[in-house]
Amino acid sequence: MIRRFIPLSLLLALLTAGCGEKKQTVAAAPPVVRDVALVQAQRAAIPDYVEAMGTVRAAQTSQLSSQIVATISAIRAAEGQRVRKGDVLIVLDDAQQQAGLDRASAAVNAARQDIAASDADYGLANSTLARYQTLFERKSVSPHEFDQVQAQAKAAVAHRDQAQAGLAQATAAEAQARSALGYTRIRAPFDGVIAEKRADPGVLAAPGVPLLTIEDTHHFRMEVAVDEHDIGVIRLGAPANVVVDALGEFQGKIVQIVPAADPASRSFLVKVELPADARLRSGLSGHARFNCGERQAITIPREAVLDRGQLQAVYVVGPDKLADLRYVTLGKPADNRVEVLAGLQEGEWLVAQPGDRELAGRKIETRP
Repeated sequence: MIRRFIPLSLLLALLTAGCGEKKQTVAAAPPVVRDVALVQAQRAAIPDYVEAMGTVRAAQTSQLSSQIVATISAIRAAEGQRVRKGDVLIVLDDAQQQAGLDRASAAVNAARQDIAASDADYGLANSTLARYQTLFERKSVSPHEFDQVQAQAKAAVAHRDQAQAGLAQATAAEAQARSALGYTRIRAPFDGVIAEKRADPGVLAAPGVPLLTIEDTHHFRMEVAVDEHDIGVIRLGAPANVVVDALGEFQGKIVQIVPAADPASRSFLVKVELPADARLRSGLSGHARFNCGERQAITIPREAVLDRGQLQAVYVVGPDKLADLRYVTLGKPADNRVEVLAGLQEGEWLVAQPGDRELAGRKIETRP
C-alpha cells in the first residue's frame, strides 16, 4: 500500500483559509446638517418690464457759434459759470461791421437830403404848372410852353418818388449793417450754465464752428437706447422708473420717442423727463425701467442664491435629502425674489439661506 503525505505547511494554509472570515466594505454615512430651512421653487406672476441703459442730458442744450467770420476779441464766460438770457458771452472784432454801419448811416442821411431837395422841386413844379394852366386857359402862353412846364412837373414827381425809394433802400441797408454789427456780440439764448468752452481770444470764429455750449440746468432727461424688439411696449407719456447710478431712484415720464432707429445698434432713442433735482448733472449714467404688465415665471428667494464669481448657484435638496450644488441662470429680480431662467424645475426644494456653509453632498435635516 502506498501512502501519500501532505506537507504540514500546506495543510496549515488550507485550514487557515477555511476558517477565515470574509470582510465586507461598508460606505461611510454622509455628514448630517440639522436645522436647515428649505424653500420651494414656485411659479408666480411677476412684473414684466423693459430695462435700458442711458445717460442724463440737459433738456435744453445750445452750442453757440458765430454768424460771421471775425476774430474773437473777448470771452466773458467760463465753464461752470451761470449766465442769464441776453448776457454777452463772446465779443468779436467789429471794425469791419462798424465801418459798414457808418457807410449805411451816411447813405441814409444823403437819401433824406435828396428827398428834401426833390420835395422842393416838386412843390415849385406844381405851383408853376398851376400858374401856366391858368395862362394857357386864357391863351396867354403857347401850347409848347405849357407842355414844357407840364413835363417839368412830371419830372419833379418822378424825382421825388426816386428819392423816397432811395431812402427806403438806404434804410434797409442801414438795418442790415446794424444787424451785422449785432452779430459781433454773441449772447446767451436762455438762463443756464456754461458746460464747455471751445475757443479763446484771438481765434478766428466762423459760422457753424461751436465756441461755447450752454445747458439749462433746471430740466434734465434720461436718454436711453431701447432695442427694436422692445420699442413696441413703450408709450409716450407713460411713467418710467429711472435709476441714476450716482444718485439713486427717480420717477420719470416718457416725453419723446425718436421715430427713427439707429442703423448701427438697431435701437430707438427714448427720452424720460426727470424731476427737478439740484444734484443732477449731464453725463451721469443710469438705466430706465418701463413696465409692461405681468407674466408667469419660476422664482426663488434672493437669499437662496450663492454668488460664485460671475456665476450663480443654489443647493438643491433631492428625495434622498442630500444637498447638490447646482448652477442656475437668473433673470429679472422681483421684490425679494428672483426669476430663474434655467437650472431649476418648479417644485424643487433648495436651501433657503445657505450663507457661507459648504453643503454639497451633506444630508439635510429640516427644522421641526
